[in-house]
Amino acid sequence: MKSESVRRRPGLAAHVDRPGPAIVLVEPQLGENIGAVARVMLNFGLTDLRLVAPRDGWPNEKATAMASGAARVVEAARVVAATGEALAAAQFVAAMTARPRESLTPVLTPEEAARAMKARVDRGEACALLLGPERTGLSNDDVARADAIVAIPVNPAFASLNLAQAACVFAYEWAKADGYAAPPSDLETAAPANRAEFEGLIGHLFAELDRQRYFYPPEKRPIQQRKLRAALMRAGLTEGEVRTLRGVIKALVDRRAKD
Repeated sequence: MKSESVRRRPGLAAHVDRPGPAIVLVEPQLGENIGAVARVMLNFGLTDLRLVAPRDGWPNEKATAMASGAARVVEAARVVAATGEALAAAQFVAAMTARPRESLTPVLTPEEAARAMKARVDRGEACALLLGPERTGLSNDDVARADAIVAIPVNPAFASLNLAQAACVFAYEWAKADGYAAPPSDLETAAPANRAEFEGLIGHLFAELDRQRYFYPPEKRPIQQRKLRAALMRAGLTEGEVRTLRGVIKALVDRRAKD
């Protein structure tokens, strides 16, 4: 299923060709999880995947299968033996972890981390996000390599996220920081009805209601018409909606005439 959460704003180059932070998976256990991470990465414009000593070896057919259309991220993944090697060129590293530690390391939300990395990437700096093994998370030594900790606001009574879920939260925030936006609704792009079109609808409606003797008693006719006009005004009708409503009125009238 294609992600429709966010789309590029018009005029931006394809984000898969833009620089972004590396996602570093330390000792990932299941190929399926690696593939799922690769998939959400490409969903949100990230392509630099690095694997530190994957448990089941590499390459991994299950990772490729799970990545689906994002197999290119899996195929380009860089595999290294130690965390330090994966981070050698990084100038800013954030570690995603849910375990509290006594540390003076700054703690950021995924949104704050994504914004901080975006500013650094735009300056030409290399950034990386560390995620640990599925079962244990990052070790204290790996967390100590980070300039910041990324903590996802979750239910403290059930804080566990799988690898792809955690990566997805950050990747989504990165996409927003990197210029993606929700697609506009049809209402935002549809032309609003002008006054002549609106008055045409009102006149059509009132004429047919008059024909059916809806406005009764006669002395209440002005009040009833004002209420109907106000209700339709609040709707902010588009050109297409006005045409549709006039078609509805005509269909009802034609049906009554046949009966």
